[in-house]
Amino acid sequence: MARKWRPQVFEDVAGQDHVIRTLQNAVKLDRVAHAFIFSGPRGVGKTSVARILAKALNCEQGPTPTPCQVCTHCREITEGIALDVHEIDGASNRGIDEIRELRENIKFLPASSRYKVYIIDEVHMLTREAFNALLKTLEEPPPHVVFIFATTETHKIPATILSRCQCFDFRRISLKEIGDNLRKIAAAEGIEISDKGLAWIAAAGDGSMRDSQSIFDQIVSYAGTAIADQNIEEILGLTDRRFVIAIAEAVLARNAAQCLKLIDEGYYAGLDMQVFYQMLVDHFRNLVLTKVVAGAEGITEMTQEDWSRLQEQTGKVSRETLQRLLEILMAEEETMRRTQSPRLVLEMALTRMAHLAPLVPIDEILARMASLERSLMSGVVVAGEKSNVQSRPVTEIKGPGDSGVPMPPKPIVAIREQAVTGYGTGEKATAADVKGDQSWEGFKAFVKPPLSSKLDPGQLLSLEGNRLTIGFPKAYVFFEDIEKHQKEDLSKLARSYFQRPDLEIRIEALHIDSAGNNGKIVNGNAKAQLINDIKQEALKHPLVQKVMDIFENAEIRDVIPRQKVTEGEVE
Repeated sequence: MARKWRPQVFEDVAGQDHVIRTLQNAVKLDRVAHAFIFSGPRGVGKTSVARILAKALNCEQGPTPTPCQVCTHCREITEGIALDVHEIDGASNRGIDEIRELRENIKFLPASSRYKVYIIDEVHMLTREAFNALLKTLEEPPPHVVFIFATTETHKIPATILSRCQCFDFRRISLKEIGDNLRKIAAAEGIEISDKGLAWIAAAGDGSMRDSQSIFDQIVSYAGTAIADQNIEEILGLTDRRFVIAIAEAVLARNAAQCLKLIDEGYYAGLDMQVFYQMLVDHFRNLVLTKVVAGAEGITEMTQEDWSRLQEQTGKVSRETLQRLLEILMAEEETMRRTQSPRLVLEMALTRMAHLAPLVPIDEILARMASLERSLMSGVVVAGEKSNVQSRPVTEIKGPGDSGVPMPPKPIVAIREQAVTGYGTGEKATAADVKGDQSWEGFKAFVKPPLSSKLDPGQLLSLEGNRLTIGFPKAYVFFEDIEKHQKEDLSKLARSYFQRPDLEIRIEALHIDSAGNNGKIVNGNAKAQLINDIKQEALKHPLVQKVMDIFENAEIRDVIPRQKVTEGEVE
């Protein structure tokens, strides 16, 4: 079938429009080069185009981009018996002696045609010496000679040869173009076959028209002129593909046991584990493309049925999870190629994939954190509402220049804030008050964030001599951080604020009894303890832990409750 339906004119060549257009214009404008290199995968039309070009140059009506197909020269070239068109196998004529003979023969004029055409297939097989012997001839050949070299491995051809030729890269043929060609052949041959079956055959050809036609020929020999889809499955071994789909579904369902059962069934059904592994990699690659690219059926060149199945499998799985699963498979590819136990490698990879926890996109994590933050907020009450205002005295501190007279108490406004900045209630001193009002609240206002936020739950216990004692609840989340790492910074700030160069800070742990009281602690300890418990619970939240794992060197500066906390209870 591949020989019977070989293209005979430029218009019959599928999938190589860039090459065909250039060659037709070259013939039409009489700008034909003396040497060509046709490179590309197997079965995409390199030798066929070389023969068509030979006919275009030697046709009795030409040179013409549309050879007549009826003259003597066209018919002889088609039948492979033309005296002036020589097809040489580069693999079996690779030595310097054969090239010397070729150099002697090209000196003679064509027997009956316009041009002598030398088509050397698999030219990369020539030896280095043979290529060197060909150099001068290629650079200045007789005007009646045209060389056409075909190869699947351009990188093996010396640069000195490439520079003397016009190079054309032949591409893989798309599944649609192969399917259309097979459909035309089926109609001409009277063969009944479904579009799905043609798509399967085209996919099995892997971009090669010749391979696809040969497979089609084999299936016709097996099933006759009425081909059922089941016949194609049996010839192509599509049972392997059903195992791939079933295992992918088990992995996405996180069912490791089902994966191992399917591998066992496939092993005894005769699956080649290494080939099957590559099929699995390709399938998960298609899953990722389906998730990432809109209209990925054009990239993966799959049937509509396969495309629908992929969309169904990726429906509830995140892109990150699919990428991670594909990475696991790709990481084991080298091991699979080298191992003596491919089944074991495949089983271990599938087990890891099935037990992989679904990955959550960072955007979704942040959205959930924002949702959690909103859920903790019970409402906002504007400062100044009568129901939320109360007054109490502020702890007095004697400064170095004090006469010992207690400072007059200041009214403190208790505010239910949208974002609570401290455990205790109270108004902070403004920048103008800081130097003139050496109070505990003034000191907290003097300290800049983020350290100031960590001082909010603290209580001033005493200021005696050169020692300032601050108490924090024992369970305070930042207690250890302040005591071990930031105590010296606080001491420096305290010396500056209280104007005592030898002032040192001492940190004490406050133990709150069951009633929430302690002799050293002013009112509000129960509330401070309650908010501290809320902060600790937030720090232990799985989403927070996941963010800390994702972002290296992340640091929690503060935890801000967004809810109303009254004395000893949460509303």
